[in-house]
Amino acid sequence: MKNLKVLTPWITLAARLLLGTVLLLAGYLKAKSPAEAQMAVRAYKLLPVGLANIFGLALPWFEIGAGILLIVGITVRYAAIFGGLSMLLFIGAISQAWARGLTIDCGCFGGGGQVAAGHTKYWQEILRDSGLALTAIFLIMKPQGKFALERTSAE
Repeated sequence: MKNLKVLTPWITLAARLLLGTVLLLAGYLKAKSPAEAQMAVRAYKLLPVGLANIFGLALPWFEIGAGILLIVGITVRYAAIFGGLSMLLFIGAISQAWARGLTIDCGCFGGGGQVAAGHTKYWQEILRDSGLALTAIFLIMKPQGKFALERTSAE
């Protein structure tokens, strides 16, 4: 038990860096091509076009913000809540696209939109996002870690 208590802050650091880097990279790649980000959201056919376009423009900036907060270790629990809820939202969106027979790229790291039948990667995307959601849950439960700018009384 003592070894786990010693390792937990390091595991938290690794989890922060993993989830933070993924969110930062995904947000950056979408933010640099806003038209593609909008197209990716529209491809899911879940929202009216105008709302999908707004979501496609706004989401990358929230991902970038949460990614930076996680990497530097500020408001880790809240950034992890955003990251975890985002992953659950993505899992739901990807699952419904798969169930409805849509052939789209998730657009998670830029791009997105229609792909040829047989070129979807729904299973891999759901597994990736599930792992990231579990990472977020860990960070929500254990937000204190090494090299965080925000210090808490639990450290």
